[in-house]
Amino acid sequence: MKQDMILILDLGSKENAKIAREVRALGVYSEIHPHDITLAEVQALPNVKGIILNGGPNRVVDGAEIDVSKEIYNCDLPVLLVDHKGDAPWPEDDEVWKQALSNFIFGMCGAEANWNMENFIADQIELIRRQVGDKKVLLALSGGVDSSVVAALLIKAIGKQLTCVHVNHGLLRKGEPEQVVQVFRHEMDANLVYVDAVDRFLDKLAGVADPEQKRKIIGGEFIRVFEEEARKLEGISFLGQGTIYPDIIESGTKTVKAVKSHHNVGGLPEDLDFELVEPLKMLFKDEVRACGKALGLPDNMVYRQPFPGPGLGVRCLGAITRDRLEAVRESDAILREEFAKNGLEGKVWQYFTAIPDIKSVGVRDGKRADEWPVIIRAVNTVDAMTATVEDVPFALLQHITDRITHEVKGVNRVLFDLTPKPTGTIEWE
Repeated sequence: MKQDMILILDLGSKENAKIAREVRALGVYSEIHPHDITLAEVQALPNVKGIILNGGPNRVVDGAEIDVSKEIYNCDLPVLLVDHKGDAPWPEDDEVWKQALSNFIFGMCGAEANWNMENFIADQIELIRRQVGDKKVLLALSGGVDSSVVAALLIKAIGKQLTCVHVNHGLLRKGEPEQVVQVFRHEMDANLVYVDAVDRFLDKLAGVADPEQKRKIIGGEFIRVFEEEARKLEGISFLGQGTIYPDIIESGTKTVKAVKSHHNVGGLPEDLDFELVEPLKMLFKDEVRACGKALGLPDNMVYRQPFPGPGLGVRCLGAITRDRLEAVRESDAILREEFAKNGLEGKVWQYFTAIPDIKSVGVRDGKRADEWPVIIRAVNTVDAMTATVEDVPFALLQHITDRITHEVKGVNRVLFDLTPKPTGTIEWE
C-alpha cells in the first residue's frame, strides 16, 4: 500500500462514513473498523498513522458502554476522541472541526496527502495479481457503474485471465448491451461472453403482473443463466464482484443494525465454490466513478443513472408485453437525449419513463386510436430515502411530449409525475 491510513474505530456513532469521507477529502486514506479491534490487528494494517475513536448515541450496548482496549489507548499511535451526543448531524460546515481534523492528521499523525486514484489503482493491481496468481476470474458484467469499473480494473490487472459474462435479459435501456460489447470486447479486448437471453426472460415473465413476482423471476432466471455459463468454463477459481464500501457499511456494525444484507451476485449454488475478488470494496460511490474515469471508461457508463436490478421490467407496469416494453425503451431514450441536450443530464439525479397497462382514446391520422400513456419521472435526492421533483421547464416538456407521441409506436399521451417521496416512491413498482 502506498497510502497512509487513518483508522476510524466505531464507538456507536452514526457518522462513521461522514468522518471517513472527511479524512479522504483531505487526501488521506481512511477505513472504519469495529471498536473491539485488537492492537495486533491494527499493527497488521498497512501504514496506519493515527486512530479516531468515534463515539455516539449507540455507545451503550446491552446496558454497558463500549470502549476500545487499553492497548489501543496506550499504543504509540496518535488517538483523537470524537463523541457526538444524541442524534445531531455531523457539522459539515464547521471550519473549527475541519481545522482540528487537519491538525490531527497532518500535525500529530504526520500523514501524507497521498490518497488518490492513481495510487489506489496501482495498489489494487498489485493486490489482485497477488490474490489471483495465474488462476481465472469470472465476472457478471451488467453494464452498471460498479461492475463496469471492476471489469476495467481486473482487465488492467490480469487481462485474459478474466472472463466477463453479460446477460442481455431484454430489460436494459436502449443501446446498453451494444455499449457493453463495444467497450469491453472491442476497446478493452476482454474475454466477453455475451448471452442473448431476451426470449428466455420475456417468456418467463409473460402474463405476470405482480411487481415482486416479476423481481423474483428476473433475479432467479439471471442466477440460472449465469450458473449455466459458469459451468461451461474451465479453471475458474474466483468470482469478481462490484461490492463497494456503502454495501459493507449498510450490512451493519456491532453497534448499528443492518440496513440491508450485503450481496451482489447472490444465490449461486454451493458447488460453484469461488473465492471473491472485490477490489472496490473500500470505495464510496463517487470514488468508484473517479476510478472508472481514471481507467478510461466512457462518461455515459461512469455517470450512468441509478438503475433498478429488474431494469425496465419494473417500468413496464403490470404484465410485460414486448410491444409496450419497446415503447418504454424508446420513450426513455428520447427523454435521456432531451435532458442531455438541455443541460439536465448531470443536474437531475434520476429520470425515466414508465408505461402502465392501460389505454386511453386518442386521435391518430384522423382516426380514433386506443393507445398507452407515457409517464415521465424526474427526481432529485441525496440518500434515496426522500426525493423532490425536478422543475422541468414547461416548454421542454412540451417538446418531449411531441417527440414521444410522434416517434414512439402505440403512445398517444404523456404525463408528468409531480409526486415527491413520500408519498410516492421513486420507482412506480
